[in-house]
Amino acid sequence: MMNEFVRDHMTQNVITLGPENTLNEVRQILLEKHIHHIPIVGGENGRKLVGMVTSWDLFKLGKSVEEYGQMKIKEVMTTKVAVLDPDQHLGAVADVLTRHLFHAVPIVNDEHELLGIITSTDIVRYAHTKEYPENLEKFIQENM
Repeated sequence: MMNEFVRDHMTQNVITLGPENTLNEVRQILLEKHIHHIPIVGGENGRKLVGMVTSWDLFKLGKSVEEYGQMKIKEVMTTKVAVLDPDQHLGAVADVLTRHLFHAVPIVNDEHELLGIITSTDIVRYAHTKEYPENLEKFIQENM
């Protein structure tokens, strides 16, 4: 069922930040965009994946919002990030997500440059539309 390529389902226009950005900037983006993961990029061309910061990373710090302005992303980001390439199948994403309890996997090329991201929500959406190709929105509205 999940034999389609990651490249056909990943989000390509990913919101990113750099290691020198502050946690306040992370918090603002997470809240405004309703997302939970921000890939951190750097390197010569500013596209190399160097880490990841999540809403969970902020939560587990136990810091006040006021303290976020003085804290750099590089102080809290995860640097050992599981990644996949765009030619992997969605099943590989599902395997990584379920084995490691992650909720997002960055997609990179051979130079470790960020190409996109795929999340657990993307996998659920894919599975749902395969199982229920009809638009069920009318049923949701009737029962809400």
